[in-house]
Amino acid sequence: MKKDKNRSNDNNIYNYSKSKRTKKETKINKKISKKRDRTNIYAIVALLALVAMIIIVVKSILYLIKMPTETAYVSEGTISKEETDIGYIIRDEVVVKGNNYKNGMEQIIDEGQKVAKDEPIFRYYSDGEDNVKEKISQLDTEIEDAISKSDDDLFSSDIKLLDSQISEKLYELDDLNDIQKLQESKKNIDGFISKKAEIAGDLSPKGSHLKELIGQRNELQSSLTKESEYINAPRSGILSYRVDGLEETLIIDDFSKYTKKFLSDLDLKTGQIISTNAEKGKVVSNFDCYLVCTSISEEAKKAEIGDRVSIVLPSSNTVKATVYYINKENDNETTLTLRFENGIEELLNYRKISFDIIWWNSTGYKIPNDAIITQNNLNYVIKNKMGYYEKILVKIVKQTDNYTIVENYSTSEIKELNIDSNVRTSILLNDEILLNPTEEQIDSTS
Repeated sequence: MKKDKNRSNDNNIYNYSKSKRTKKETKINKKISKKRDRTNIYAIVALLALVAMIIIVVKSILYLIKMPTETAYVSEGTISKEETDIGYIIRDEVVVKGNNYKNGMEQIIDEGQKVAKDEPIFRYYSDGEDNVKEKISQLDTEIEDAISKSDDDLFSSDIKLLDSQISEKLYELDDLNDIQKLQESKKNIDGFISKKAEIAGDLSPKGSHLKELIGQRNELQSSLTKESEYINAPRSGILSYRVDGLEETLIIDDFSKYTKKFLSDLDLKTGQIISTNAEKGKVVSNFDCYLVCTSISEEAKKAEIGDRVSIVLPSSNTVKATVYYINKENDNETTLTLRFENGIEELLNYRKISFDIIWWNSTGYKIPNDAIITQNNLNYVIKNKMGYYEKILVKIVKQTDNYTIVENYSTSEIKELNIDSNVRTSILLNDEILLNPTEEQIDSTS
């Protein structure tokens, strides 16, 4: 009996343990089932989101294929209105010529240098000057030889410096092709030699052979000076030896005569360099200069006397100019006289040039013209903001064929325009804007 009782107890314990384990397993299975259900829900949601995203992307791609959108960014920039014209140069200039012009001339003041009134600018050679110069050249050789045989006392630092300068100029002659620069170098060498002879003469003992040679040279040099005809500047200004014969025709007294036909009849070549004259020179005013051109542009038609512009010279140097005189040729052409004060010496070589007129330039928010739409006489751009479009009112400052400078209207200006309060009126740097926006894109901003 006792054995049966123990077996019964064991069965009860076993059944209790089994029941407890079964309940625990059931509880765990329920948790696993709930977790699996939750995971399935998350997976379904993620799948649906992915499908929705794919649909949006596909729709966007199809939309762009059907209706491609180009954009640009608002940036800081400058635009200008320019044109290229042919201009005739008119100067306030005085031709200078002496009596002995047939003898040839020696330049005292170089081309393009400023001179003062009554300052010697060039001289005409005297009769028999070639013979005198030949004798001076022979004496220079003898003086050099005498110096080399003299005591070391003659070899002062000044003479050594002059020797160095003479050698340098002689070396430069090998690379010079310009006649004017060759003449200038030769004049410098002659000056160094004369200075050297003067110093050597002062250092030479009285009655020496070297002193005698230098005395003879000074006498010959003095005879050249006495017998030459020196020409002085009649006024202050810029000296030029480029005389083309038009100095008496193209004068500054009467600009009304400078019409398209008058200038064309001069039969000048654009950019042709005026040759250096060997008989005369001229002094040009350094205060102002004039360019006369005929233009067909709208800006030229609307120009008024006193308007400020900029001109770009052949050297690419930009100078300020003023509209000085206007001749209306016909409905399409206008002949303008432009006055400027800087860069005058650059144009001494020319009488007719190609140049650029810059009518205006403007700096600010720069955008392509294709971004601008006009509605009810007001101008707008369409801003692309993460795929959403906003219409923004802008104020046009200046415009060329391709670009526009815009700015925002002031608060007072917006009130005067009496526009809807919902209209956006502020464009900012780096805003992304649509180019050639479609009606659908424009309507989507309403």
